[in-house]
Amino acid sequence: MSARPEPQPGSERNATEPLPSHLDPTTYPRTLTTTHGPTSIPLHLELTYHTLSPTTALQHVSSPSSGANILFLGTTRDTFDDRPVARLSYTSYPALALKSLHKISSEAVEKFGLNGVYIAHRLGEVPVGEASIVVAVGAGHRGEAWRGAEWVLEVVKERVEVWKREEFVDGGMEWRENRERDGFGKLKTKKEDSR
Repeated sequence: MSARPEPQPGSERNATEPLPSHLDPTTYPRTLTTTHGPTSIPLHLELTYHTLSPTTALQHVSSPSSGANILFLGTTRDTFDDRPVARLSYTSYPALALKSLHKISSEAVEKFGLNGVYIAHRLGEVPVGEASIVVAVGAGHRGEAWRGAEWVLEVVKERVEVWKREEFVDGGMEWRENRERDGFGKLKTKKEDSR
């Protein structure tokens, strides 16, 4: 395993200086658990430095009225554009990110008739093979659940204030916005990205 890149000049922190709260893992998880609409559809939204739990996600969206529960885990893969990846590292603007997640989950409930939405995004370092995002939805039928879960994921990647840094085995790194690529890993054109 290669050494991590040296910090850029001026980016060094005094070890006695406290981290800003948005970078301090001890101030997480940051969660918003609320309901939507007159029937109180449960919404659970979370930013965390901890390992994500698929079981917890499904527990939040499962209900007697849900005939379909869909779970998506986005995991760190070992290569990107044929370059071996060591890890991904995520950062966010948490107050805005939670606000965006709330808006997206509320829109999804309205658009797809969902019975529950759970979105959790991991921050900090996420090694190869570990999940960086979990999306779970419950709905009366599989059609709404499948379409709703996919829509939630794509809109989260498009709108939410979370950024990732790809750290490669060779020591290189690149910051990326999730919206740069489509669901098939293809680069979006400027026209597609401006939607």
